[in-house]
Order: sequence, then C-alpha cells, then structure tokens
Amino acid sequence: MIYLIITGIVVLLLLIIAFECVYFYRRTMIRSNVKTERTIKMAGTDWGQHMDFIGKRKEYMLSLPRKDVYINARDGLKLHGTYFPTGDEKKVVICFHGYTSEGMKGYIALSEYYSKKGFSLLLPDARAHGKSDGKYIGFGCLDRFDALEWIKYIIATLGEDVQILLHGTSMGGATVLMTSGLELPKQVKGIVSDCAFTSPKYVFTHVLHSMYHLPAFPLIQITSTVNKRKAGFSMDECNAAREVTKAKVPILFIHGDADTFVPYSMCEEIYENCKSPKKKLIIKGAAHAESYYKDTKAYEDALNDFIGSCIK
Repeated sequence: MIYLIITGIVVLLLLIIAFECVYFYRRTMIRSNVKTERTIKMAGTDWGQHMDFIGKRKEYMLSLPRKDVYINARDGLKLHGTYFPTGDEKKVVICFHGYTSEGMKGYIALSEYYSKKGFSLLLPDARAHGKSDGKYIGFGCLDRFDALEWIKYIIATLGEDVQILLHGTSMGGATVLMTSGLELPKQVKGIVSDCAFTSPKYVFTHVLHSMYHLPAFPLIQITSTVNKRKAGFSMDECNAAREVTKAKVPILFIHGDADTFVPYSMCEEIYENCKSPKKKLIIKGAAHAESYYKDTKAYEDALNDFIGSCIK
C-alpha cells in the first residue's frame, strides 16, 4: 500500500513537471505563442507616462525615407529589416530590439537621435519576430549570427569605408554583447548595450523565482535539452558575460537600477567581465528598457561621449 502511494506521488510529480515544462516552453520559445502584451506586463514598465514623447518621436521617424531590406540567415531563414538612409551613408547604426518587439517599434525614440547625428539606421526584425521568418526565438544565441550577416550586408551595400555601431535593448542588448565575442569586421567600431541579460538560462531562472515563485530545477534543464533539439541551442550555450571576455571593440553598458525583469546585477557581472574598452551608465529609478525615457539627457550625453570616442 505504501509502495503504491509513493509511486502515485512520484507519477503525479513527474506529470506536474512535464506540464510545467511544456507550458513554459510553448509560451516562451515558440513564436506563435509569445505575446507582446504579456512581455510588457511581466517587465513592469509603466509606458503610459511616456506615450506623448513616444508619439512625437514616432511622427518624426515615419517622416523619414525608408525601405524594406532582406537577407538570408546562415540557416536559410529570410530576415527582414527596415533601412533609413541618412547623409552619405558612411555611418550606420544597426539596432536590435527586445523580446516580442519589432525593429520599427523598438527604436521609435532613438531613431530621431541617431538620424540627427548623421547616422543611417538599420532596424532588423529578429528571427521569429516581425516580418522575419522563424518558429523559435533565438534569445541572442542564434541572433548573434544573424547580426553578423546584417553587418556583412551593410558593408557589401555601402562599402568598405562604412563605420558601424551596434545598439541593442534587452534581448537585443544580449544579442550585441554575444556578437562581441565573434570575429567582427573592422568596420564595427562600437557596441551599445541597454538592459541586456547574461543568458536565457539565468533570465528565465530569475523570472521563475520572482514572478512564478517556482524552482528553476529541473524545469530549466529539461527545457534546455528540448530547445537544443528543436531550436539548436541550449539555455546557457551562449552567455553575454562569457562572450565579452573575447570582445575587442568598445562597449557602452546602460541599465536602470529599478529593472525587475532583467536585474541590474546582470549588467554589473557582464561589465566586470568585459575585456575591451568600456563605459557604463546607470539610470536611477529606470525600469526595464526605460532608461532613455527616464533620463533622455544623461542617455544622449553618454552616447555622444561614446560615439565621439570610437567613430570619426
């Protein structure tokens, strides 16, 4: 009798774990199930207070000439981007958006700053986002190779003398930091990372603990194994804190100290590990991805100083 009770409890626990893994994986990793509204709610940023500012910047952005551009990823996916030509097109910033966003949504505000600084802008849609192909979210681990293809596209299109800046926010920030560990073309002069996480494993662990009050083990380990088979990468296969130890280009790190979605401590860990020239800006009271809106002047001053140090 005791044996049957124990067996029943074990089976029940296994079923619960299996359900949690399927539920977590499907709503987090598969394009058709992820929701922008859910991400915004989880991040906890009050965007309502910034809508007037965003609206004015959006009006400016949409007034700029632009065109759709496409490349093929190394695994054959067709990736989409929106290109905004400015000036002689010899200074280009490639901007990488966050989880469940799109290129044209993630950089509404900063597009005005960069265009007035004389930069052309390329706003890619990450794989499994926007108009880009893909079923599985890349979380920077796959997107870093897509970033490299976009860099090559810009060089091939605009010439060997182009100067490139990479700017990423949230998942996009993790993407550019993971890209820093690759062998980058000499045209890449600097990287700006805003509220990046270290790896999918650790940001998911934080979310499970802080928002769902669930232990990460064994859910993360099982999900990682499944994702390796389905999407081609494990949850800690690429970690920004490890990749920046191989970085050679200068990096500007930005984070809000009130970020509860991607903890500020992740920024500190990545910054300490970074081996290339580095600068850091911490915005007091800024929630996730809110730094530019919380203190626009400090953010732009930091960008001005950083860009002036790495781009002619």
